[in-house]
Amino acid sequence: VLLGAVQGAMEQLQEEDVLERMSVTEDAIKVVIVRPPAVGTFSEEERSRQPSIFSIVRSLTNLFGYSNGDGQLGLYGSFGYDLTFQFEPISLSQTRDRTQRDILLYLPDEITVVDQDRRQAWTLEYEFCVEGVSTQGLPRTGKVEQFQPYSDETEFVSRDTPPNEFSKSVEKAKREFAVGNLFEAVVSQTFREKLTSDEQAPSALFRRLQSRNPSPYGFFLNLGEEEYLVGASPEMFVRCESVLKENQPSDISSENIDTIIRVETCPISGTVARGADALEDAQRIKSLIMNAKEESELTMCTDVDRNDKSRICVPGSVKVIGRRQIEMYSRLIHTVDHVEGYLRKEFDALDAFLCHTWAVTVTGAPKTWAMKFLEKVERSPRCWYGGAVGLVGFDGGLNTGLTLRTVRVKKGVAEVRAGATLLYDSDPHDEELETELKASAMIDAIVQSSPSTTTTIDTVATTANEQLEPLQKPGEGKSIVLIDHEDSFVHTLGNYLRQTGAEVKTFRSGQSALDAIEMLVHTGKKPDMVVLSPGPGNPSDFALDKSVALLTKHKIPAFGVCLGLQGMVEAFGGTLGVLSYPMHGKPSMVNLTPSGMKEDSIFASLPDSFEVARYHSLHGIMERLPSCLEVTALSDDGIVMGIQHKTLPFAAVQFHPESILTSPAHGMKILSNALLNLEYSSDNNDIDLDEEEEFKASPSLDPTSGAHIVQTLENLTISDLKEIMSRPRLSIGGTKSELVVRLALWTHKSREYLSGNLVLEKMTKQEMQHLKQGMGLKGTAHNKAQLLEILQRCLDPNMK
Repeated sequence: VLLGAVQGAMEQLQEEDVLERMSVTEDAIKVVIVRPPAVGTFSEEERSRQPSIFSIVRSLTNLFGYSNGDGQLGLYGSFGYDLTFQFEPISLSQTRDRTQRDILLYLPDEITVVDQDRRQAWTLEYEFCVEGVSTQGLPRTGKVEQFQPYSDETEFVSRDTPPNEFSKSVEKAKREFAVGNLFEAVVSQTFREKLTSDEQAPSALFRRLQSRNPSPYGFFLNLGEEEYLVGASPEMFVRCESVLKENQPSDISSENIDTIIRVETCPISGTVARGADALEDAQRIKSLIMNAKEESELTMCTDVDRNDKSRICVPGSVKVIGRRQIEMYSRLIHTVDHVEGYLRKEFDALDAFLCHTWAVTVTGAPKTWAMKFLEKVERSPRCWYGGAVGLVGFDGGLNTGLTLRTVRVKKGVAEVRAGATLLYDSDPHDEELETELKASAMIDAIVQSSPSTTTTIDTVATTANEQLEPLQKPGEGKSIVLIDHEDSFVHTLGNYLRQTGAEVKTFRSGQSALDAIEMLVHTGKKPDMVVLSPGPGNPSDFALDKSVALLTKHKIPAFGVCLGLQGMVEAFGGTLGVLSYPMHGKPSMVNLTPSGMKEDSIFASLPDSFEVARYHSLHGIMERLPSCLEVTALSDDGIVMGIQHKTLPFAAVQFHPESILTSPAHGMKILSNALLNLEYSSDNNDIDLDEEEEFKASPSLDPTSGAHIVQTLENLTISDLKEIMSRPRLSIGGTKSELVVRLALWTHKSREYLSGNLVLEKMTKQEMQHLKQGMGLKGTAHNKAQLLEILQRCLDPNMK
């Protein structure tokens, strides 16, 4: 009944060039997804919309989508850790089991709902109807597979990391922290037990876990192929829900959107073992709250989480609504933050899910570099660990928990994986013990069948949420390019910049970002400012000297954060040093110098001293700064915290203005000052005289220039644009600005092709695919010859 409808949805994806090919049998549909475009060919805000397995999931949720339902119907299942590499590709060095699945989702037709608070339960049954054909009355049959205990034919190793070897991974991490490549890393190891009796069946393990270690996200999934997941996860991953206009916050409801999606997460970090009684628990809670290392762990987790949301949320809507709350479980006490945001109207729950893959509490920060590090130091692939389980709702909602405190059963062998959050302060022996403690509750459920008498307490403390005063918007009418140096805070920084009223586009660092800036300049859309983001490593890892050279060439003002400051120092001839003790997630006082107190400084109107968040190991050596740079702020121990160029509109800070450890009012003021004060003076025109006429938005423009094409198209209505685009078969979906970009690219390429300057036959298949995707050209091509023909017909309107 349903396969025909699903086939139609897949054919639509194939038409949109998301699928490379598709095969259909009587009981299955198999698809192959196209390779996503190269990094740099799209903005970072668009990353979650590139072709991936989630394109399939989104298509299915749209197919079954409904509103005003019971909130229960959707796809239920598990998401594996390796899915993140579809969103953020890295080089994989560990050997994967080719039979291991990365995602498995079920569409249920019967759901039993248990409301623990009201102590009620009920069953929902569903029937599906497609083009007059219904599932009503059809038998519900399926394969029944009994649990099979361990057999000696299955290979068995009790743990993937020998005792005391985990400490070596901690030492490696500390070396990465020392040079600023990482701020934190969550390194894990796996413990295994044989399941030899029915008392150790997955269903029995689930009942014991529910009794001994109840948690917000308890689950028991039969994945087939003798694989099961049994978990008692303490941590929400991502939860989304639709909010009607009358229930929206006042600053969101002004967007005139009837329904908006609220996204929330609860980062957990900071752990201590339970005491023998309530009094001892209280003492341990006190020590946990007073522990600076544990506070730094959670601070970094929450800063990264805010950044994940800022990529896709309404500017200003990302807020910490609970800080260092206490949650207690059977053997552990945790500190937890609670973060929310409201999605921009062009994004959905799956965008929110993807942008958080995976939580910093299971990877580290900066997230991409942490995942690269884990791939090298961990002894085995994570499979389902660190991924998620839960529901992708057909009503647009989503409710998922992290796959932690989970037993993975495969062919009669139970695996328990546990990790420790490492910082520069970490003690290798203590961190190894922490992984063993975290794994112990799961292992006891496997090996001890007798009931536990341990009591559980669920306590949540509340904290006040700081509200920001409305600020003037100095960025109104301005455009900013934010260059992302693979950092885990860049989108929070972008969110702050959008709150100034500016339009912000984020590009991943590299030649593609510089090419994008060149194109903006060429088409008369030169950005008002380029912001150089923080990042791991050092400036040479991202060729920041080239970025600075490009900005000075085109007279574009620049503001740098952390790595951005370091890049400016080196680009203008200064020298960097390494701190004796890395400052990662640490609060620090900064003091303004006389230069920093000037009216045209980025620190104008700020206190002479204030607290900020620091995440760095490298720093500019004050005695070796070039004469063109002046120091505008220093830390208490004399480290350069701010610089400003004496003649160019370039400035930077070594700290993080977007962190929760920096007052939001101070952070926003610094960014506002940057937009107000970092400008080229009128007597130093930002457009060369010989180019001035070409780039003026006037009718005298050369009709072949990019600026003229864009200007002409922007004057057309959406209906006119769609009518023009239908002739060369370009996709007509999206906003007006997206239509203009597509049609401008087609116009430019068509002229190049007809004049003989674009030779399609000399392009590679991948280059052709990128051109096809960039123009939004419809049509399916299975090989290079078909792709060539489609492009020729598109670019030559006279070709039959």
